Amino acid sequence: MKFFPKSAFSRTVALLALVLLINQLVSYVMVSNYVVRPSIEQINELVAKHIRTMFIPRQHLAETERELMTNYAEATGIEVFDDEAAEKQGLGNSTYYGYLSDDMSNMLGGKAQVRVAQGNKFYLWVKPPRAPDFWIRVPLESMQQGRFSPLVMYLVLIGLLSVFGGMLFANWLNRPLKALENSARRVGRGEFPEQLSEKGATEIVSVTRAFNQMSRGIRELENDRNLLMAGVSHDLRTPLTRIRLAAEMMPQGEDGLAQGIIEDIDDMNDIIDQFIDYVRLDQQESSSRESLNELIEQTVANVPDNWQKQFELNLGTLPRVWLRPLSMKRVIINLLENAERYGKSQAAVSSGHDKKQKRVWFRVTDDGPGIPEEQQATLFEPFTQGDKARGGVGSGLGLAIIKRIVDRHDGSIKLQNRPGGGLCVCIELPLNQQRQ
Repeated sequence: MKFFPKSAFSRTVALLALVLLINQLVSYVMVSNYVVRPSIEQINELVAKHIRTMFIPRQHLAETERELMTNYAEATGIEVFDDEAAEKQGLGNSTYYGYLSDDMSNMLGGKAQVRVAQGNKFYLWVKPPRAPDFWIRVPLESMQQGRFSPLVMYLVLIGLLSVFGGMLFANWLNRPLKALENSARRVGRGEFPEQLSEKGATEIVSVTRAFNQMSRGIRELENDRNLLMAGVSHDLRTPLTRIRLAAEMMPQGEDGLAQGIIEDIDDMNDIIDQFIDYVRLDQQESSSRESLNELIEQTVANVPDNWQKQFELNLGTLPRVWLRPLSMKRVIINLLENAERYGKSQAAVSSGHDKKQKRVWFRVTDDGPGIPEEQQATLFEPFTQGDKARGGVGSGLGLAIIKRIVDRHDGSIKLQNRPGGGLCVCIELPLNQQRQ
C-alpha cells in the first residue's frame, strides 16, 4: 500500500498509535456508559422532580401561591416562559437532545422536549407534558467552570502523552539500527568506520556485536590484501627493472627486439599500477563539495597530446555535489581513454541534473562498434574482457575500477549501445550523499 509505513520507526509509532486509538475508544465508551451517562440521568431525574413539584395541586395554597412561586424561582433559579418569551431568552440558540427528551418523557408521564443552551451560561430547557405552551428553564451552575468536557480533555491529554512517549520509545529502539545501517553502507563502500557501541535491546546488542566482528574481519582481510599486493608489485618491479636495463644495453643491431621488450615492460608496469589502483582505490581521500562540470573540463583539457580525438562538451547547469575529486577524475579519464581507444572519429561528454530524482549525471559517448548486451552485465567484474568487438585491449580492470569508485559515491553506472553505432556510458551521482 502507498501510505503504509516502511521504516521500523514509523511502523512502531503507527502500531502504538493504533493500539492507543483502540484503547481510547474503549475508554470513551466505558466512561460514557458507566460514568457520564449515569450522571446525566441523575441530573435529568432531579430536573424532573423539580418540574413535578411545580405542578403540585395548589387548591389549598391559592392565597400564597404567587409568593411561593416567587420564592421558589429565587431559590432555585428555575423560571417559566411561554413560547414567545422563551425565544427572547435564547431558546433558539439551544440544541435538541433526543435521548434526554425520551428520558424526561418517561419520568413526567408524557411527551416532553429537552434542549441544552451553551453560552455565557448553561441552561436546560424543558417543555413539560402538563404545560405544552410553556418552557421551563433550569440553570446548570455546575457546568459554568469550563467549556470543554473533562472526558474529552482527559482523552486528548492522555492520547498526546502516549503518542509522544511512543515516539521516544520507538526512537530509542531504532537509533542503534540507524547507526548500524549507516556503518553497513560505509563498509559496503570499502570504508571502515569506528566500532559501534553495543547498547540497546538484547537482540540489537547481539546484531551490533556480530557486525563489529564482521567489520574487524573485513578490515584485517583488506590489510592482508594490501600487504600482499605491495609485496607482489615490489617483487615484480625489481626483475622488470633489470630486464629493461639489459634490453637498453643490447647491441645496436638488436634495436627492434630491445624496443619491443621495453614496450612490453611498460605495459606490464601499467598493469601492475592498475592492480594497485584496484586494490587500494581511494580509501585515504575524503569528500568535498565540487563542481562536476569543472572536473570534466579539467580532465578533458589535460588529455595526452598523442590522442587523436577531440571531445565535444555539452555540459548542463549542475549544482555542486559531494565527491572525491581525484577518484572522480580517474573515472572520467578511464572513460575518455576507452572512447579514444575504441571510437572511430567522434566522442562527446555531456552532463545534466535530474531535479525530480535529486541526482546529477554525465555521459561519455563514442561511435565505435559498441558492446553486445549479453556481455555488458559481466564487464564490471575484475579481469573481464567482454569487448571482443572493441579489440580486447588492456587488463580488464578499467571498468571494474570505475564501478568501485561509483559505488563508493552511492552512484550507478549504465552501458547502452547507441542506435547509430557506438557506446554510451552514463554515470549518476546522488545529491544527498552524506559527507565522508
